[in-house]
Amino acid sequence: MRPLSPCWERWGPDSVSQHAPRGGARRHLAAPSGAWECGRGGMALFPAFAGVGAGAGAGVAAALAGDEGSRRELNWLSNPSFSTEEALKLHQRSIEDTNLTPERSPLIRSVSRSELSGGSDINEGLKKTTRKKKEKKKKHHHHRKKVKKKTREDSSFSESDSDAEYGKDRPVGGERNCERGASSLNLEGTALSNFQNSHFIWLDDIQALTTETFRIDKKQDPANWEYKSLYRGDIARYKRKGDSCLGIDLKKQCITWDNSTAKKKQSQKQPNRYFSKSSLQLLSTDGIPVHSKSQTSPSSPSSFIPVLQLESDAPSAPSGVNPLGIYDPMTTLWLQGKGPSDNEALQQQASQGTKDNVNSILMAKVEDYNKKVRENPRDVHAWMEFVSFQDELMRGSSPYSVNEGEQEVRRKSLKLILEKKLAILERAIESNPNIVDLKLAKLKLCTEFWEPSTLIKEWQKLVFLHPNNPGLWQKYLLFCQSQFSTFSVSKVHGLYGKCLSTLAAVQDGSMVSHPILPGTEETMLAIFLQQCHFLRQAGHSEKAVSLFQALIDFTFFKPDSVKGLPTRGQVEFFEPFWDSGEPRIGEKGAKGWKAWMHQQEKGGWIVVSKPDDDDEEDIDEDQEIKDKTLPKWEIWLDVEGSREARHWVPWRPDKTKKQTEEDCEDPERQVLSDDLGPSLIKLSNPDLQIQLLYSFLQFLGVPCGCSLFPSSLYVAMDENNIFDSGQLDERPLTSFYSSLAGVSSIGHMDTMIRRRQHIGHCKEGEEFIQNLFHVILPLFSGKEKINLSECWLLYEISKIIQCLQAKNKKKLKIQGKKSKRLAKNLLKASENRNNLSLWKLYAYLEWLLGNTDDARKVFDAALCMARTEGMRDSQLCNLSLLYAQLEVELLESLEGMAMSRAVHILTKLVESGPYVPYSGQALSMNILKARKIYEHALQDCLSITPISSQGQANSCSQMVSLVGCYALFQYLTVGIDAAVLIYKQISEKLKGLGLQKCERVGENLGIQNFATPLEAVTMMHTNLLQYHMKISVYPLNPLREVLTEALKLYPSNQALWQSYVQIQRKSHNASKARRFFHAVTRSTESLEPWLFAIQAEEMRKKLVENVQRANIGEIYSTIPETGLTNRIIALFDHAVQSENGAHCPLLWRMYLNFLVSLGNKERSKGVFYKAIQNCPWAKVLYMDAVEYLSDQLQEMLDLMTEKELRVRVPIEELELLLEV
Repeated sequence: MRPLSPCWERWGPDSVSQHAPRGGARRHLAAPSGAWECGRGGMALFPAFAGVGAGAGAGVAAALAGDEGSRRELNWLSNPSFSTEEALKLHQRSIEDTNLTPERSPLIRSVSRSELSGGSDINEGLKKTTRKKKEKKKKHHHHRKKVKKKTREDSSFSESDSDAEYGKDRPVGGERNCERGASSLNLEGTALSNFQNSHFIWLDDIQALTTETFRIDKKQDPANWEYKSLYRGDIARYKRKGDSCLGIDLKKQCITWDNSTAKKKQSQKQPNRYFSKSSLQLLSTDGIPVHSKSQTSPSSPSSFIPVLQLESDAPSAPSGVNPLGIYDPMTTLWLQGKGPSDNEALQQQASQGTKDNVNSILMAKVEDYNKKVRENPRDVHAWMEFVSFQDELMRGSSPYSVNEGEQEVRRKSLKLILEKKLAILERAIESNPNIVDLKLAKLKLCTEFWEPSTLIKEWQKLVFLHPNNPGLWQKYLLFCQSQFSTFSVSKVHGLYGKCLSTLAAVQDGSMVSHPILPGTEETMLAIFLQQCHFLRQAGHSEKAVSLFQALIDFTFFKPDSVKGLPTRGQVEFFEPFWDSGEPRIGEKGAKGWKAWMHQQEKGGWIVVSKPDDDDEEDIDEDQEIKDKTLPKWEIWLDVEGSREARHWVPWRPDKTKKQTEEDCEDPERQVLSDDLGPSLIKLSNPDLQIQLLYSFLQFLGVPCGCSLFPSSLYVAMDENNIFDSGQLDERPLTSFYSSLAGVSSIGHMDTMIRRRQHIGHCKEGEEFIQNLFHVILPLFSGKEKINLSECWLLYEISKIIQCLQAKNKKKLKIQGKKSKRLAKNLLKASENRNNLSLWKLYAYLEWLLGNTDDARKVFDAALCMARTEGMRDSQLCNLSLLYAQLEVELLESLEGMAMSRAVHILTKLVESGPYVPYSGQALSMNILKARKIYEHALQDCLSITPISSQGQANSCSQMVSLVGCYALFQYLTVGIDAAVLIYKQISEKLKGLGLQKCERVGENLGIQNFATPLEAVTMMHTNLLQYHMKISVYPLNPLREVLTEALKLYPSNQALWQSYVQIQRKSHNASKARRFFHAVTRSTESLEPWLFAIQAEEMRKKLVENVQRANIGEIYSTIPETGLTNRIIALFDHAVQSENGAHCPLLWRMYLNFLVSLGNKERSKGVFYKAIQNCPWAKVLYMDAVEYLSDQLQEMLDLMTEKELRVRVPIEELELLLEV
């Protein structure tokens, strides 16, 4: 027979109750209706006799008198093999046996007709019951009988239960089985009627389960009066299957009684995701090595990979030694006293060998490194490689670990890795005590677990031991500058002065114990520039400008009488000049230190002329606050930014107005010699002297092609104008790029959101720049003077472009007059009359102002007066190229290109005769001649080997100009494919031969970082493709390929990155760009790939948001972008963890601005404090925080005051201004 279903074993008499009257008796349902399907297997052998009391015949008659469905279910009674007489005898005998048992508590039971009919299906189940189920059921009931024999009352139940189970567990078959079944059935019926004294009865003691088995509980339940409903534990948990009404159709209704608590617990346990702890542990475990068991000879390679039969993990067959089949084959052999066969032993050794293969490789590498550093302890490179190898060693399992637990601990222990690296570095330092790189690596490693005070002491010891190492000083200054806990502006400013004075002493030879190292003078200039940008970012603009003024005077206007003195002695002579009140560099009437000393030796004073009156008036202080109804934080930002823009020039008492030092309202605007003296250095190299001058011009916002040193570039980067495409969309061929984008000029300090459009400087600032050019231009002659004049004119052109972008027509008109006046004055000079570069810039200025005819006249005049050198003159090639590009940009389509002015200009360039202005279409014969001449000239230019560095620079410049003219000529006369072919051929040749030859031009000259020829050719190539895509239909892939190849070579080129981001914005699929950004960021230390990758994702996010806000509907599904916000935040987190990104104020400003745009104020505040931990000197970070966290204005001002950042408008002064 089938065992009782588990769903019935868990039901007791108190499990389910029906509604009873309030305070009255309750009637508990022991066997709910609808559960017979699962409990039918535990019924008596003859369900038809379940309700028979005295005679079985009446029970059979009642069963046979049922409905049609009941008759069909009781068809087994008409089976010829069934003996009714013997069944009745067995049933009568069981009734007599049960009458002998003592009476129990009354149990009312009524048998329904549906119960009789429902239990008639058991014959089928009885035939299919297996011996295995019987044995399991028998063991279960024997165990339960032992438990129930504890009390006397339970023992009586156990007797009846055992009697019932005796008949139930006997094997089915024959008359004996029928007798036992009938007796058990009779026993159940009698038990239900005679158990009168018991308060409850186990359902296991009742084998005939019926529909209505109840127990009357007459005890009152006060809870029914207290609560609105029954206790939820008394209500059965069930699940309806089907929609029929209960009790109408027994075949359709179905209720599943299940334990919902177990399912609830099971549903709460979610499957593990890939980022869960258990999954990460799986990823960190060692992989199983895979190898082929049958090694084939390499001489006979197979054409396919065979799939080998895997070993089965099924247990071995039972045997005498292994009766249960639980031992593996090796254990079975050991129990039999046998050993493995030779073949199995070889396989086991091979498996063990592959497991130890990884460990053996790691151990071999460890031994190799130990051998290297033992035999050659002076090999610093081997020591550093050994330190880096520890990361690889800890990623895998350690060959020295004993068990797997130890391997897991070692794999996860970061501190153990650091300690082991530290031990290796200490051994390396013992063998190489004078190698600074090893000590720097140790300090970088100790940053993870040393206190800041301990770390600072170790840095001080290292600097004390190596005071002549300029690179060490530079890293030490950056470390002190980025320590928020110990940072203050005066302290770091003093450290810069100490560093430069120490290196100056080493340079002079006064520090005998430490010789000067190569590159010291260049690094000293880099440290000086880093100090100036540090003061600018901290808000002390006057000190930064005064440092440049003093060093330029100290370098270019040094008296001959003091040149032989050491640096300290020269500074002592310079201090009286600085404090004398005489005009300094950039001020009106400045003559320089040398003229002042000469006048002092003669006696007398320099007469200062009165300043000229100007129509423009300065901004009145009372007009700083334009709208007093604005919030206080917004007014503070307006006034602070206004004073930053107007007060960056150091304040000097005006002797004509009889002013004294006490008349200065803000003492911080005065700079004394004590603040400058320690930072003054000697620059004997002419190239470094010129670089100092160009750096000052760049500092003031004059574009001159100069760039900062790579060590201090990203520390000074704080402006997000690197993403401004400028005129790239409107003028792809002649777009104007700033060489130092990302580093804001002096006086331009504003928040990320406000970003006011600054066009030049205030009146005082513009006068300062004009006076500076007037002073320094007479110091040079020849090419240097021409370059300075070009820088001045480029500055005027940049202001014109800013006016055009701002669409300020009034300012454009005023600025245009000033710029043209300056250009004409420069061209009037005798040395500049034949200078084609200045004529080119003047014509370009007229073109930007919209005077196209005047610009053409200037271009034609310049080409007519040019000498007859033709293409051999690089200036003439540049002039013709710009003229042709401007003419091409006027064309709106491909039609008429061959008849344009540009073809005429490029054709006349290669002709030997004088230039003739455009009068009509160029002849076809002249075009063919020009093409042949271009081709031969380019081959000659590539084959020339220059001797000097100056000749090398001229050769490279000429080649770049010639390539641009030839490619543009081919584009206009043949098509875009011909121009692209030229660029590809030249790029391949430059990569092979000329690249290394021409890449060192900027380094050898030491003036400006000229773009390499390959970089310049790539720029022209991309610009031409972008222009062609603007006016015509062209695939995007060629331009993308050119940019990706170029950016792999020049990952810090901002102009190329701008073009790449612009074209990727048009592509729907971002996966290629993301893979490219990821590859570039891993292969370079430049920060530009990170910045532009973030910018590309932000542009994509804005595009998605704009589309989703549009009321179109169907377009939503065309942009299936998800997770952009998390991707951008991940990019920020990775970027700020890099060495250059951690101390880049621009990156932190972008991160903070992005989080604020999401509305996450708390996280934005956390990122702000993290930013000032790494960049505590950047005032713009605090100004951004004032705008984002406007309710914390006082807290931010107190923090700035504590760190000695320049606050030009204290909160007390602001309140006074608001009261006026």
